[in-house]
Amino acid sequence: MKTAERPKLLLPLLILLLAVAVLAIWIITGGREEFDPHEGQVYIYDGFDWIWMTPLEGVEPNPMTQEDFSLAGTAPVYLGNLFQTRRCIDVSEHQYGIDWQQVKASGVDGAFIRIGRRGYTEGGLFNDPRYQPNMDGALAAGMEVGVYFFSQAVSVQEALEEADFVLERLQGYRVTLPVVYDWEKIPGEASARTNGLSMTTRTDCAVAFCEKIKAAGYTPGVYFNRNLGYYGYDLTRLTDYFLWFALPESPWPSFYYAMDMWQYSFTEAVPGVEGETDMNLLFIPVATPSPEPTT
Repeated sequence: MKTAERPKLLLPLLILLLAVAVLAIWIITGGREEFDPHEGQVYIYDGFDWIWMTPLEGVEPNPMTQEDFSLAGTAPVYLGNLFQTRRCIDVSEHQYGIDWQQVKASGVDGAFIRIGRRGYTEGGLFNDPRYQPNMDGALAAGMEVGVYFFSQAVSVQEALEEADFVLERLQGYRVTLPVVYDWEKIPGEASARTNGLSMTTRTDCAVAFCEKIKAAGYTPGVYFNRNLGYYGYDLTRLTDYFLWFALPESPWPSFYYAMDMWQYSFTEAVPGVEGETDMNLLFIPVATPSPEPTT
């Protein structure tokens, strides 16, 4: 009978020793949890709330911080040493009677001019009525020029049609800045044909447009705001393109991923432009000097 009772006595002893070991480990580690539920994640503001996000693999993070910017009046100024900056206006038919010589003299370096748009209900393609005079005026003033197309494509075929529309109208113009795909949601419009478009289809359209633009010898780009950047596009597929990020009335481009240009205002007052207009900072990477050869 005594030998049969030994296992009954050993079990409580083993449990006690295990509890002592766990307690000792807890004391040694200061009670810290060994498992971090947010390991590998970053804490970001997505425009609605602060959330934990797993960064996309292969998409460069934004190297700029809020400390890299100050305000000169109402205009943000980049203070860091990674980029040079250029101020670029973007305009459409909503800005009229532009005196491009005054715009240039005010310190604006470049212009992105809307070339056309697709309707958001029936999907027709339309010229921007101010495209040609804006292009002629900006180039005559000695400004660098790029263009953008307001897309409402719902298929790759429509995106390719939009690229053809753009390329046809670029003929005869010297365009040195990017040609940009500007797809936007139409808030509050139940009749918008793009409602419910998936991330995959939206990204497919952007890639198709950009690849056709690139094949024609231009630099392609994609415009997006914070919502589209985090939830509307698969940015892993857009890393080869110029990325134009819109976050107006903010002291810095608060977005986790890297960008090439920041639209910082919808309400800029620019000499030579009647009314308010959009303004951007174009970031040009500063070349890193090559290391001296060793002997």
